[in-house]
Amino acid sequence: MLYYLFEYLAENGLSFLENLYKFITFRAGMAMILSLIISMVFGRRIIDYLQKLQIGETIRDLGLEGQLKKQGTPTMGGVIIIMAILIPCLLLAKLHNVYIILMIVSTIWMGMIGFLDDYIKVFKKDKEGLKGRFKILGQVVLGIIVGAVMLYSDDVSVRLPADDAGKYEILDTYESVNRVTGETIEYARVKTTLTNVPFFRDNELDYADKFLWFLDYDLAKKLVWIIFIPVVIFIVSAVSNGANLTDGLDGLATGVSAIIGATLGVLAYVSGNTIAADYLNILYLPDTGELLVFAASFLGACIGFLWYNSFPAQVFMGDTGSLALGGIIAAFAIVIRKELLIPILCGVFFIETLSVMIQVSYFKYTKKKYGEGRRVFRMSPIHHHYQKVGIPEAKIVTRFWIIALLLAVITVITLKVR
Repeated sequence: MLYYLFEYLAENGLSFLENLYKFITFRAGMAMILSLIISMVFGRRIIDYLQKLQIGETIRDLGLEGQLKKQGTPTMGGVIIIMAILIPCLLLAKLHNVYIILMIVSTIWMGMIGFLDDYIKVFKKDKEGLKGRFKILGQVVLGIIVGAVMLYSDDVSVRLPADDAGKYEILDTYESVNRVTGETIEYARVKTTLTNVPFFRDNELDYADKFLWFLDYDLAKKLVWIIFIPVVIFIVSAVSNGANLTDGLDGLATGVSAIIGATLGVLAYVSGNTIAADYLNILYLPDTGELLVFAASFLGACIGFLWYNSFPAQVFMGDTGSLALGGIIAAFAIVIRKELLIPILCGVFFIETLSVMIQVSYFKYTKKKYGEGRRVFRMSPIHHHYQKVGIPEAKIVTRFWIIALLLAVITVITLKVR
């Protein structure tokens, strides 16, 4: 909203504002500052209100050190994160940008699903919360929305050299100077299901071309939704559930999400910047640079929430926060066409989910074979295994943050390692 106000004022005599609001980095910096202020200042008031309503976490005794001390800690703190993301974004981003709209929808949608789950647990005293099938349905709906927009909106496009755009649907063409080579090249803005692939020289994968190779390409373009939509649904479901499983120790999911969010912001900026995209030889995605404002709001919200969520936590995010964080990360990676980097970037979420799958599968297998269930880990998700081993909670969280940071660096350097 402020973007349009500054634009109006600049057009009516206050031209110095144009040097501020048109720079994405300025608006991103302001978004992060505002997000931090909202989460830290208003976060305290929300925590006090939750305590007043006696919205506390019910802790089951699982034999973990210090676990029962968390009994009664306010939950549903994810509303702080959501508020600290949306307000700066609404104030400072271009609200007509299709990617910003998609991220706002993803935030609200997954936040509502998580809120319903927490509401049922806290107010209805049902420990199971929202039924699993309804959570899955919510994730499927978001996946369909994201996938459909990516496939059918003309505002979602990729810039390619006109010579390479022949088989794609061309939206428009223009000439531009390649800032790396200095050549004047004719470019085309095209509709395509191209995405970036790490570690490969060509660095591009077309869902229609690779997965429907046995069809004529024109027919493959029409039927690509059969492949693309399920892939998007799977990514949204996997990452949001992974974030939910990771939210088991004070500050763990919040800190890991902050690192992932910062990395996605960098990827969005270079993908939406012609000079960086040409230099790195990655797909240039018009208008995705605006997502840096959203990423800055996301990062500020996570860091601000850590003020209260770090060990010992004064508030838990609940499913309101964890499902929203996972859904945001998944949708963000998809819209900047870096979804194939998720196993690396979201490696902590992946390991947490894998540990649960291994534990459950092995327990069922041994129970069927030997009549007695056996376990691979002392407890899953894997962060609880380390608690059982005797490692202090704060040290586990810090080490997982370090791993997440290492994976983030690896994710970024994959842009050049081919």
